[in-house]
Amino acid sequence: MASRTGNKSGRGQFGPDDWIRAAQRVLESRCIDAVRVEVLAKEMGVTKGSFYWHFKDRDDLLQRMLTAWRDVATEQIIFRFESRGLSARELIHDLISLPFRGESAKQAAATELAIRAWSRRDESARNILNEVDAKRLSYIAECFRALGFSAVEAKSRAFVLYSYELSESLLSQQGSAKQKDDRRTFIEKLLTTPLNSEKE
Repeated sequence: MASRTGNKSGRGQFGPDDWIRAAQRVLESRCIDAVRVEVLAKEMGVTKGSFYWHFKDRDDLLQRMLTAWRDVATEQIIFRFESRGLSARELIHDLISLPFRGESAKQAAATELAIRAWSRRDESARNILNEVDAKRLSYIAECFRALGFSAVEAKSRAFVLYSYELSESLLSQQGSAKQKDDRRTFIEKLLTTPLNSEKE
């Protein structure tokens, strides 16, 4: 939590990351149009002056918010996976399990769904989202390649796995805990089992 020492101008209280987190919260709970300097300042209990110590303008904040999300949603997650020294099969198991990681997964899904909605009307958001999707799909395909699937098959399986993850985030209220676990087990078996044509 940010330190709340100093005066209400916020100059010594909040850094750029605090403003970015506040912007993400507003984006998730409302929409991109609500992410405005005056709204964020009110949410944070400071004057607007603090904002301009860290950002040139609203567009600067939005771009840095997108960049921060991209880094967390791809680079940092991939680094955590790679640093654990898991096998390709274990990596795929964990990737399939991502939507079920408790509150952190719900929070990540809320942020991502809000950014996907934003991307439908904003080119900068769309470009970042396309970059994130491509990076994730490439990484998942590498995991399937490590299991021995061809490049074409690995890409197709990566797309199905990724689509499944997004669907679980969108349809998080569908099914009991057991039904969700059954779906997850089914998808993992489906995606890690070679097709008959691949066995020949």
